[in-house]
Amino acid sequence: MVSYLCNVANVSRSGYYNYLNTYKVREKREKIDLESKKIILKVFNRRGFKKGSRSIKLTLENEFDTIYSLKKIRRIMKKYSIICPFRKSNPYKKIAKATKEHSTVPNRLNREFKQGVPGKVLLTDITYLTYSKGKRAYLSKIKDGSTNEILSYYVSGSLNIDIVLNTINNLIRKHKSNLTKDAFIHSDQGVHYTSPIFQKLLKKKGLGQSMSRRGNCWDNAPQESFFGHFKDEVDTSSCKSIEDIKAKVKNYITYYNNYRYQWNLKKMTPVQYKNHLLAS
Repeated sequence: MVSYLCNVANVSRSGYYNYLNTYKVREKREKIDLESKKIILKVFNRRGFKKGSRSIKLTLENEFDTIYSLKKIRRIMKKYSIICPFRKSNPYKKIAKATKEHSTVPNRLNREFKQGVPGKVLLTDITYLTYSKGKRAYLSKIKDGSTNEILSYYVSGSLNIDIVLNTINNLIRKHKSNLTKDAFIHSDQGVHYTSPIFQKLLKKKGLGQSMSRRGNCWDNAPQESFFGHFKDEVDTSSCKSIEDIKAKVKNYITYYNNYRYQWNLKKMTPVQYKNHLLAS
């Protein structure tokens, strides 16, 4: 019967059996891929935030005791159209030109973001968050340059000077004992940071100050990194009020500090890496 059907279909017996064997292999491989897809999707959406292949790999290893290669994860994601978030360029621009009473300070960081000392290099910046059909909220935050941990943040409905003053006050209230004696704030040359009011507060709190060179985005690159991840992984457009925005920011920062594994932190979360550095 097989010979007859092969003759009718104009295929060889060996070709038929080869197809039959490869079909079984393909069917088995598809079942394995579907199981892998199920596991990857579970991690992809874990804790409510979408992840890229590296974050998926680290979460699998740390929280599921499962090891997949990056090549396999990327193949499964591509095969089943699991789209990882891509960071967008940050549209935040300086809101005003500094007046004559505002003053800049030298760049004492010189892109040495990772100094291996928690509580020393404190990176700060502001971005805007769109919600409720075009309304804007503003997020100011301070990030530890060595550990990537978000140490302080403040969400406001306006861009007045209080947004950065409150961020500094929150930092001191929560982390004063964890800061080094030579800790300093590094920022761009935005009007908030050149303000004499802001600079006076830093001196009062015993913090030094450093600024990026004008027009040089690389001097403040890690700031853009966090904001880029936040905007890719958090949808604020569905928020109806500033309180909704605050809740989403708080939730994400908790996740980012404690559960978002990072490749360049020896595959640890920011808090894990901080503890690693302190124990070294």
